[in-house]
Amino acid sequence: MTNGFEFWDYAVFIAYAVLILGVGLWVSRDKEGHEKNAEDYFLASKSLPWWAIGTSLIAANISAEQFIGMSGSGFALGLAIASYEWMAAITLIIVGKYFLPIFIEKGLYTIPEFVEKRFSTNLKTILAIFWIALYVFVNLASVLYLGGLAIETIMGIDMIYAIIGLALFAAAYSLYGGLSAVAWTDVIQVVFLVLGGLATTYLALNTVSGGEGMLAGFSKVVDAAPEKFHMILDEFNNDGSTNANYLNLPGIWVLIGGLWVANIYYWGFNQYIIQRTLAAKSLKESQKGILLAAGLKIIIPLIVVIPGIAAYVMVNDPSIMAGLGEAGQLSLPSAEQADKAYPWLLQFLPTGLKGVAFAALAAAIVSSLASMLNSTSTIFTMDIYKQYINKNASDKATVNVGRISAAVALLIAVVMAPLLGGIDQAFQFIQEWTGVVSPGILAVFILGLFWKKTTNNAAIWGALLSIPIALLLKYIPIAALEPWMHQMGLTAVLTMLVIVIISYLQNKGENDEKGITLSKELFKTSPLFNIGSFVVCIVTAVLYCLFW
Repeated sequence: MTNGFEFWDYAVFIAYAVLILGVGLWVSRDKEGHEKNAEDYFLASKSLPWWAIGTSLIAANISAEQFIGMSGSGFALGLAIASYEWMAAITLIIVGKYFLPIFIEKGLYTIPEFVEKRFSTNLKTILAIFWIALYVFVNLASVLYLGGLAIETIMGIDMIYAIIGLALFAAAYSLYGGLSAVAWTDVIQVVFLVLGGLATTYLALNTVSGGEGMLAGFSKVVDAAPEKFHMILDEFNNDGSTNANYLNLPGIWVLIGGLWVANIYYWGFNQYIIQRTLAAKSLKESQKGILLAAGLKIIIPLIVVIPGIAAYVMVNDPSIMAGLGEAGQLSLPSAEQADKAYPWLLQFLPTGLKGVAFAALAAAIVSSLASMLNSTSTIFTMDIYKQYINKNASDKATVNVGRISAAVALLIAVVMAPLLGGIDQAFQFIQEWTGVVSPGILAVFILGLFWKKTTNNAAIWGALLSIPIALLLKYIPIAALEPWMHQMGLTAVLTMLVIVIISYLQNKGENDEKGITLSKELFKTSPLFNIGSFVVCIVTAVLYCLFW
């Protein structure tokens, strides 16, 4: 083994694994005299407190694609990739104030269920099939692949065995316990995730500073690579050449363009994210959880982006590399293999902390896998099985189908994961291709929620036409549309235009019979939520000003 793991590293990791499995199985147990029903399994009995919701949102979101992918993007292009995190904080506030009140009032289990209530069963089925395919072939497979890559790099275990191990770990408690097991173990996962991430950040910055501490290291990183600390990228480099990173993060358009499409789609209409907010004790409890998650999103770049930038400085400083010795040459990250940055850093952690950091990475991977599995099974069971296969299914049959469908989804993802090999900056790759389909979904939901005239036929045509529109914009040779965020923003606008035109032609401008009646009272929020939201917005604005 070249991983440098010692007894205490293994002891810490094993303790973490036993703790997660123990808690997951304990909260999954059937209470005396009560057999688990659909609400227990898919919505945690609608009993989650705000702090469990907030931490579970972060645990579901932060996975291998953040730890490995965003660190890789930090290595390759710098702090600008943190826009995904800091803009997400604002997006969460929007979701908590304007989307959640409608979703919770309607007592939803799944996001496709909202589509059925607002539009039709046909559109619900189209979107349900789309989401299941997206979760299995993109989300689950990519998380398993990146997790396997990390374990292979750190511990020298063959990727296929690492992928199978991660899959079995996630399945061990999530398949049996459902959302309750996922959400409550997420609280523990976040503790490991933050502690391990901070340990890695500290080590990287302390190494850069020659042992003078984290703040001195951060100062040296900023001085050594100032070009990595611009949130708004220029289209051209100082020598007049085109900035290749501009295509991924196109300057000011990140703040006012297509990234809002990705963020609002992901945080507002993504089943495996929104499901834990639907399981809250109440709307106010759910909104407090959203606020906690927004606050945590502001600090996430510290543990997933800064290490990547520090690794870039280390690799390009001969004096630092000389001090690392032969170990520094193992699995060395490069411009072509940026996603090796985070696993490369872990090997330099001291005994014990290496186990904590590895547990953090495993926590990020396993918590996301468990969340995706639970949501995939929820959509299949509630929107496909109960709709078309067995409308009168008992609670026991429903829960069993949920477990079986999750197991099948996991098996398919395990087979698919190794096929994703060779993708660099996987985080950017996943965002770009999810961006082909997310604009159409966003357009359907935004107009369905807030424009009463939107019709079912218009929504169906909008959803179906959004894919060819996105692909057309992606491949036509128009220089102005090169950055994929521009394509994503324009796809959303064009899809909305299609929906508006068809709705007017169909209903002659009249309100649709299933249109949602909105009122000021529906969107009224507590003073705590309002103050917290204001603080999050101010802090985010200050960060952008500091690193403009």
